[in-house]
Amino acid sequence: MADFQKWFRRKPPQLTPIRAPHRRLNIPDGLIHKCTQCLNMVYIKDFEANLKVCPRCDYHERLSARERIALLADGGSLQQFDEDMMSGDPLGFVDSKPYPSRLEQMRSSTGLNEAIVTGFATVDGLRVSLGVMEAGFIMGSMGSVVGEKVARSMERGISEGIPVVTVCVSGGARMQEGILSLMQMAKTSMLVTQMEKRPLPYITILTNPTTAGVMASYASLGDVILAEPGSLVGFAGPRVIEQTIRQILPKGFQTAEFVQDHGFVDKVVHRSELKPTLARFLRLLYYGASRA
Repeated sequence: MADFQKWFRRKPPQLTPIRAPHRRLNIPDGLIHKCTQCLNMVYIKDFEANLKVCPRCDYHERLSARERIALLADGGSLQQFDEDMMSGDPLGFVDSKPYPSRLEQMRSSTGLNEAIVTGFATVDGLRVSLGVMEAGFIMGSMGSVVGEKVARSMERGISEGIPVVTVCVSGGARMQEGILSLMQMAKTSMLVTQMEKRPLPYITILTNPTTAGVMASYASLGDVILAEPGSLVGFAGPRVIEQTIRQILPKGFQTAEFVQDHGFVDKVVHRSELKPTLARFLRLLYYGASRA
């Protein structure tokens, strides 16, 4: 009996856990890109060779203004103008930092003085007045300088008698400039009307995202409106719209594909086909046999 009780009281053997071998991965910075949408990992060189489009889910990552120009314009053809224009601080605006400090930080990080690059360029040999917005500069927001450069791009297109192409990426009007930024909507829209009287083609390319005041003005007024796949296209955010109209919105209603299905975007174009598609429209609308 005593032996039986001793058997129940004995302590379990003390086992020393053995950890699985741990292999630490030291991946150098700038070697691997992880997709924002599907989290697929791909070598940076392969990713860039694929025009920054995920090979797995086809998600189009954002391009800088310089990368966009290299994609669309013929090499070395850009003749930039108004590059020295810089925003002032008309309102003395301060949020988390003074507006001049924020502008200086953006100039340092992007190498640009403002959120758009404008100039003359050729697309497959066809001369255009080109404007390309930069998302890295306060999310491509439209202040007085951006609006002025867009307007001047259109004015130069009119004076030279050539089409105007604007590549849009923007969070909307720049709040740090208040009503002065909203005035750019009217100014740029008026210049589109002047182009219609010539008539000269105006083509806009909507990329991710194109929203708010930019979407409500020159981005939505093109004779042809192209968009990249999956781009966010809209005026206000879904929550604001639902609270305003008191209705549940359909899923994905602000994607380029949804907007195309409802007649606002003319064509959703994969990034690899963007330049030849743009050149095709330029020839159809303006550069016929007599002008080519």
